[in-house]
Amino acid sequence: MDLHGIDLNLLVAFDALMKERSVTKAGIRIGRTQPAMSAALARLRSLLKDELLVRGPQGLQPTPRALDLAEPLSRALAEIQRTLDFTQAFDPSSTSATFTIGLSDHPTFALLPQFVTLLAKVAPDATLQVRNFSARDDAIDLLDSGEVDATVGVPATKTGRILTQPLFEERFVCIVRKDHPAARSALNLDAFLALPHLLVSPENERFGHVDAALAKKGLQRRLALTLPNMYAAPLLIARSNMIATLMAGVVAASGHSDELALLEPPISLDSIPFVLSWHRRNDAHPAQRWFRACVSDAARNM
Repeated sequence: MDLHGIDLNLLVAFDALMKERSVTKAGIRIGRTQPAMSAALARLRSLLKDELLVRGPQGLQPTPRALDLAEPLSRALAEIQRTLDFTQAFDPSSTSATFTIGLSDHPTFALLPQFVTLLAKVAPDATLQVRNFSARDDAIDLLDSGEVDATVGVPATKTGRILTQPLFEERFVCIVRKDHPAARSALNLDAFLALPHLLVSPENERFGHVDAALAKKGLQRRLALTLPNMYAAPLLIARSNMIATLMAGVVAASGHSDELALLEPPISLDSIPFVLSWHRRNDAHPAQRWFRACVSDAARNM
């Protein structure tokens, strides 16, 4: 049978007729008039080439064909109803759903451990998948394609259909190896410019926040090394004469902070915001809202 020719309303009518065994009562059950139910029964008989329900001493009596159809169609309609019902109720303790989050490098190290611990407590049967991205606007592509449910990183340059929520901020610090001569006193601008610099640029640029701040003063630093992975920087600094200006959270999470001296930058640098982003199409879904709330809770526990 060609399913394109079946009106779902006819199946709803059939289910009501089988439960009530009365055209009038079935119509009341689903909010239709008696003539409309009679017409639906006539269409069903024509479609299925069977009388389905015939008059008997105690109302309508189902044919064998109707009895064969009743239970599977009733189950199918109930499943469709459950699928279409939109409810704010979501039980994380019993869900076995898979959630996918896109993380840039820093949230992977700083946020993910707390997030995994939280999920294990509140949703033990859920599965978490992590996608990494480097360039900030890669997050938009992941959200647009539906590859991830949400992302955490620095704000993208284009948003529009993408919704965001601030999670945390990171301040900048300068780091040198612990026994570096620059670690013996407060770092002034002249000493800062005299040192070879390591620049972290996930987007492979040779101009970062420090360079922009220096350019406003007509100054320029000497770059000795650029690399895309910020978590490689602390160890490289601990083994060299270079200086790096990094987010404090990167140094703390790197595992090498005891080998480094932290210094205040001699120039003013704005903190870096990290945001939770998601596509507008996922905004109202109860499971997605719960998932995003868990990300926020994990960020507060960092």
